[in-house]
Amino acid sequence: MEIAELVSKRSTCLSRQVGAVIVNDRRILATGYNGSPKGLPHCLDIGCLRRDLGIPSGKQLELCRGSHGEENAIVQAANYGTPLEGSEIYCTHQPCLTCTKMIINSGIKRVVFAGDYPHPMSIEFMHAAGLIVEKYDQEKGFATRIEDDGKRTSLTEDAAALFKQLPGGKEDDGEQGEKTM
Repeated sequence: MEIAELVSKRSTCLSRQVGAVIVNDRRILATGYNGSPKGLPHCLDIGCLRRDLGIPSGKQLELCRGSHGEENAIVQAANYGTPLEGSEIYCTHQPCLTCTKMIINSGIKRVVFAGDYPHPMSIEFMHAAGLIVEKYDQEKGFATRIEDDGKRTSLTEDAAALFKQLPGGKEDDGEQGEKTM
């Protein structure tokens, strides 16, 4: 986790400095920090649109010019052809839902994070995908496993209810409309 903290110091985000380190067999595979995509101006230089608009943390991430630390670590591994299957990721903060989906799809099997992030569905997704999820306590210097309690957030329940209303949803009457191409 100390390496993830060190990597986070490269961040160019005005709101949150995030670092991520992907490891397999105690060997560092890739690192990432949050900042603007390659070749684009950094928020440190031109400001933060989300902050200027008063958008709270964890909301409307599509308006953020930066890529997240976890995202950049996974992209770095892909750029160098480094497989991530079975690896672990250490993050200074809990991954957002988008980064969580990237972590799952990349084959990472264990997530250790220190700071919180306002997106409860990300932990639900990690558990549903069978990942080991641990919260690192910086004062104590060790991580504790977050067990899957099986509870669903209201957001997940709302999404499930909406899904059931769609054609083909679980409570659908079975009739499907014509398919068009």
